[in-house]
Amino acid sequence: MRVMAQIAMVMNLDKCIGCHACSVTCKQTWTNRRGMEYVWFNNVETRPGLGYPRRYSDQEKWKGGWELNRRGRLKLKQGGRLKKLAEIFANPVLPTVEDYYEPWTYDYGNLQQAPLGNDYPVARPRSLLTGKPMDTVRWSANWDDDLGGAPEHGPDDPIVQKMREEIGEKVRFSFEEAFMFYLPRICEHCLNPACVASCPSGALYKRSEDGIVLVDQDRCRGWRQCVTACPYKKIYFNHRTGKAEKCTFCYPRVEVGLPTVCSETCPGRLRYLGVMLYDADRVAAAAETADDRDLYEAQLGVFLDPNDAEVARAAEAAGIPFEWMEAARRSPVRKLICDYKVALPLHPEFRTMPMVWYIPPLSPVVEAVSESGYDGEDADNLFGAIDALRIPIEYLAGLFTAGDVVPVRTALGRLAAMRAYMRELNLDTTPEVPSVEIEEMYRLLAIAKYEERYVIPTAAMADAHAIEEAALGGGCSVDYDSADGEADGVAGPFGDDSGKKALPLISLESFHAMRRRQTADREEEV
Repeated sequence: MRVMAQIAMVMNLDKCIGCHACSVTCKQTWTNRRGMEYVWFNNVETRPGLGYPRRYSDQEKWKGGWELNRRGRLKLKQGGRLKKLAEIFANPVLPTVEDYYEPWTYDYGNLQQAPLGNDYPVARPRSLLTGKPMDTVRWSANWDDDLGGAPEHGPDDPIVQKMREEIGEKVRFSFEEAFMFYLPRICEHCLNPACVASCPSGALYKRSEDGIVLVDQDRCRGWRQCVTACPYKKIYFNHRTGKAEKCTFCYPRVEVGLPTVCSETCPGRLRYLGVMLYDADRVAAAAETADDRDLYEAQLGVFLDPNDAEVARAAEAAGIPFEWMEAARRSPVRKLICDYKVALPLHPEFRTMPMVWYIPPLSPVVEAVSESGYDGEDADNLFGAIDALRIPIEYLAGLFTAGDVVPVRTALGRLAAMRAYMRELNLDTTPEVPSVEIEEMYRLLAIAKYEERYVIPTAAMADAHAIEEAALGGGCSVDYDSADGEADGVAGPFGDDSGKKALPLISLESFHAMRRRQTADREEEV
């Protein structure tokens, strides 16, 4: 067992209102500069739809993620080393500006400086890439916003096409009766990132301390193999600097205990951040699971229980700080993924083991039942309508469980059970079987406070102070007394330690024991 820790995210799609506040604040923070005009580290898509870039989930076209070779071992879908070497100077499998969109601004000067007259001046669109006027705006990062299921874009959704092939024409008409939901997307910071494996210069790396995937700008040579390898198309090429850039999970904020910008500014409070422990030795075997539909359960098997004594000992031996273990035990992400099992991964069939998970939307089923003249919150009506959900359950399974409807139905059933239970409780109707677990899940999903939704450890600063305090004994090093009771001197100009006694050192086990005692003392004081 090789225990490692990662900061993960869960998004509750039932609470996303499509306001794009997360996208705009992320844009202003990270990509508001030349060369990144078309880039959105965080974008909100309407589903069904083509996404950003267009049809990014069609890996038969884009060759992203992993696949299994004849021996059942992992290999990059884009090809091996020889193929990449042959295409290193001209990668043929890359999204173009048309697949993303040509960013634009408006010629506001024409409005401000137009002379008085009988005509009405207009602000024509102007390309941010070329600076030239554009005839018309044809596409954007969310062009099909609020048009889910529309004949113009819905039929071209890769998941819709796959469902038509597998299920037939019967489902098509239910799509065109109109349904939609919002899907915010960032980099998945995967456990098995294809982008890291594909980079010829080794510029992409996954941080061992928190699992965040970053790009070393000094080592990046702009080969753009990572753009092809990422199945979520969340790595972008800066055409001004010639470097690859991607979502950083706001690591400068996370390192000091603050949530990501997209989480901080979300009006719907739909995002959760927390620590997940996993066994690094199991990742490759889980990603090599033969059946795509078993990948969800395989990834669940990689995660470790921080309350298990054996896991705690292995984590301490691996050097995981005590604060990280405490954060893992209080992690809202772990509760939603492993305990309640209502959060699901995005496209596990890509075999990258994503670490941004989603709670599927349930609201439309309540609306559909209510519109039919029945009580949409009644437990019997609610459970009976899950399979007839306005958002077809097969579509959700195509997004989150590689087509397996059982985990999606289970997650939706638990969400429906929570609604029915809390309805009885709020109407002063005593539930048949009181459940503390359901009430805890309701609190986490509905009314959780800031500190409950974002459990981010700041072990680095706390450990630094503790080590300093332990090493110095609470005083200055020059005041440390020698065995004969005389004050020690300082080291000489040549580094000799004559007349100076070395500071006491503590083992890792002693340090963690000291930290636990300090935490217990603080809790007793509170």
